[in-house]
Amino acid sequence: MVTLHERKTYRDQVLQVLHEAVEGNRLLGITGAQLRRDLHVPEPALAAACTYLAGEGLITVDREPGNTPAMVTLTHEGIRRMEAEEEGTAKGPA
Repeated sequence: MVTLHERKTYRDQVLQVLHEAVEGNRLLGITGAQLRRDLHVPEPALAAACTYLAGEGLITVDREPGNTPAMVTLTHEGIRRMEAEEEGTAKGPA
């Protein structure tokens, strides 16, 4: 069973890898297979993370049969969130 901490970690990792791969361009995406390779996440956990993030309006997911992510892209809101986090990290503690 996947813990809450693991689920949150998978979600954060999906957003981070996706943002880095598409360089903030919402017209680009990456395949579910690439996400699985980059994150080493079990397929059911990846599908659950993508479903959650899509529900939050941060990504869009085209799916293969069996709920497997085929193509994943950031939404405008997803890009805004990642850029806000990046700016917060860049500023660092005062």
